[in-house]
Amino acid sequence: MSNLSRRKLLLASAALSLTLAAPFAGRAAVAAEPPARPNIVVFLADDISYNDVSISGDRNVRTPALDRLASQGMTFDRAFVASPTCAPSRAALLTGMMPARNGAEANHDRTSAVVRKLPSFLQEQGYQVVAFGKVAHYQHTGTYGFDYYANDTFHDHKGIAAAAEWLKARKDKRPLALFVGSNWPHVPWPRTTEGYAPDAITLPPKTVDTPETREARARFYAAVTRMDQDLATTMDAVDSILGPETFVLYSADHGTQWPFGKWNLYDTGTRVPMVVRWNGRVQAGTRTNAMVSWVDILPTLVQLAGGRQPEGIDGVSFSSLFGVGSGPAGRPEIYTTHNNDGRINTYPMRSIRTERWKYIQNLLPDTLHTTHIDLKVARTDSGVYFPSWREAAERDPAAKAIVDAYYKRPAEELYDLQADPDEQVNLAADPRHAKQLKELRTRLDRWRKAQGDTGRIPVQPRVERGPMQGEDD
Repeated sequence: MSNLSRRKLLLASAALSLTLAAPFAGRAAVAAEPPARPNIVVFLADDISYNDVSISGDRNVRTPALDRLASQGMTFDRAFVASPTCAPSRAALLTGMMPARNGAEANHDRTSAVVRKLPSFLQEQGYQVVAFGKVAHYQHTGTYGFDYYANDTFHDHKGIAAAAEWLKARKDKRPLALFVGSNWPHVPWPRTTEGYAPDAITLPPKTVDTPETREARARFYAAVTRMDQDLATTMDAVDSILGPETFVLYSADHGTQWPFGKWNLYDTGTRVPMVVRWNGRVQAGTRTNAMVSWVDILPTLVQLAGGRQPEGIDGVSFSSLFGVGSGPAGRPEIYTTHNNDGRINTYPMRSIRTERWKYIQNLLPDTLHTTHIDLKVARTDSGVYFPSWREAAERDPAAKAIVDAYYKRPAEELYDLQADPDEQVNLAADPRHAKQLKELRTRLDRWRKAQGDTGRIPVQPRVERGPMQGEDD
């Protein structure tokens, strides 16, 4: 592609993004003029769905630090990632561009070297930009242009304490943009349930209830509480050193590593918790229904730092929610994509979500949806229970329906989120919704064309289920 053609594509995509980002009511700012270049802290959790934290209604889990942060700021009830996989999701945040355009479509992919990254935009506004822990994907952080970074290897929990110690020793007078990434609750989960009682847990929808499932779910909640402890450590340092007027954004890179969560375009895979605290700017204890995407975080931070909405990206700032600028405060629709993670999660799919509807295109419906959870060769803590699901499916029709829905997907899925928020009743074949199906299909196809999204993957998909426990791979 020539430089001229590439520039035209960038401009077309930017225009499409701005056209789709219609204004959304729900501002909760409490002042008229922004302070000059606030310190910025972004805290990222690893693998946790919107529904799996207490601020979204999960009564199983203990997250006092997140609860406290939400009580001090604004909770986003409709925040979404660009892709339900670590590397593509984080690349989208750090470039403001969707996977097909930034180069990181498969997990472990790196962004294109020619794409401008978030640190550069903030440095242009005079910021020192620093990262501790899992901010980009593992050992990708050095490619993003941070002034300093550390502890970006797998489950390197020293990064949280290191960030606090670095803050204490910092002498730089520039405004600071600090990114801190916890490795929790990414697997491996703690070996014990750490005070969570498996029998007392309420399991999420589309779950097969077995003793193995309950034990695993309790260990997952233990990992969530460890994430919350990382948040508490970070916020204690931020408040004591940078001060409570710091702009703080908390979120997670995609859904929980659970069937129908991570690696899926259902809301359990792409809808994530997000909280913003900015004392004096955001009213404490508020919530917003504005739909925002992780690609929108980059332009939001740039505007808060005193810059302009960057051109040629997919993200659109939602800073007007905080009284900064006059642009849109949310989107009318959210686009999400998934390709593959080597041959483990090889199931390309695309989605468009509006306030009421979710439409999913499964690009290879004749293959199987498989992940680290069910394939023995990749099975970690999140899949130790899955053999019990398959065993239950041999005798229980309800369990069989869940397992079959995990493995086999139709070419198209359509869900009425108003009537079916758990996305359990596919309406794609219902003639009463043919017009809605066609409209969303057309919009998604148009968006994919503007993105230059071919849907091609470089690996062979799977057509057979993985072995059961005790069988050979």
